[in-house]
Amino acid sequence: MKPSRRTFLKYSGAIGVAAAASASGEASAQRKTTAEAADPTVKKSTGPHGEGLPVTIAGYDYSRVRALFEGAVTVAGCAHRFEVTGIGPLNNHAFFGPQTRDVTEIGLIPYVLAYCNDGFRDYTLLPIPILRVFRHKSIFVRTDRGITTPPDLRGKKVATVGYSSSGLTHVRGILQEEYGVKPKEIEWVSTQKDSATNLTGGVSNWEKVRPKGVTIIDAPEGEDESTLLLSGKVDAILHPAEPKVYQDRNPLVDRLFKDHRTVERDFYKRTGMFPIMHCVAIRTETAKQHPWLPKAVFEAYSKAKQIDYEFMQNWGWVMDSLPWYGQELNETRELMGENFYPYGLKASALSFEAAFRYVYKQGLSKRTVGLEEMFEKSTLELEETNDSR
Repeated sequence: MKPSRRTFLKYSGAIGVAAAASASGEASAQRKTTAEAADPTVKKSTGPHGEGLPVTIAGYDYSRVRALFEGAVTVAGCAHRFEVTGIGPLNNHAFFGPQTRDVTEIGLIPYVLAYCNDGFRDYTLLPIPILRVFRHKSIFVRTDRGITTPPDLRGKKVATVGYSSSGLTHVRGILQEEYGVKPKEIEWVSTQKDSATNLTGGVSNWEKVRPKGVTIIDAPEGEDESTLLLSGKVDAILHPAEPKVYQDRNPLVDRLFKDHRTVERDFYKRTGMFPIMHCVAIRTETAKQHPWLPKAVFEAYSKAKQIDYEFMQNWGWVMDSLPWYGQELNETRELMGENFYPYGLKASALSFEAAFRYVYKQGLSKRTVGLEEMFEKSTLELEETNDSR
């Protein structure tokens, strides 16, 4: 017995659905562009892909997506290949690049900004919130500046990497709606460098939008958010992951919410929101040509997630290095339900609406957007079944 994730997939019977796949490699290879072939950050999947319509999918290979990446789950009627890269390159490929990917992970807030401010319609959202992160954890402060509560941020200098990214827009939305701290009450310092850039792959142009009425200055060339904090040029950092200065456990920096888990659990209890950072989108022309495809993509992502749920239950507590993995899984289910990472518009409506609201209230978009307006019409009523969650 080899209790790896791949072995689990095999034992669960998932790999068998993708047996005859030799022709798909040739078909998908024809879809490579020069730009993609030259990009060393892209990792191609090597698992079986099934037979049918050649489809290229791109995103992170999260554990909840791994079965799709490896080919244990296929998109019905398709021969897919999966390309793995960071959110910066993913956004740039969809907004400004060759747009050869039929299905792609995309930053939710950058998508809304491109949609509202520039009429972007080349891709259409599917109700698959593929990355969700509670955001109270994303505020880091110097320990010698007397910042112990959110209102203490008023009048302070705060460094950000890409002002209008999904993560940072959510942090500002929470500060404003939960604690009454408005973006215009803070002096923002925008950096071009990210001390943890290996996690994101860079910042796209739609993550650099600057609203009117908010003070945003550029950091000195060569400085990142960590060096700014260490030198005392800023008082705090908003970061979608963890700045290097915090990763290094420097005593000059700490999270504003030290027990962010308790604060975030309370936030979920009160609001029902599980903030959405990234979503899945389909090339609009591809969806028009193959109207059955959006539903097939939705079902494939859902099946891949179900395999991950089963792995977490059966093997996760053994395979993961965290000593209290099982307890965390059980407590998450008690709070958020068995399907604690839900797909479908109805299941995630509150979180999508919050994201759209934050964008407009912060002056980032020219207009408000309706919930159903943003998604591929054939997917508005899709819900996960008992077999897929």
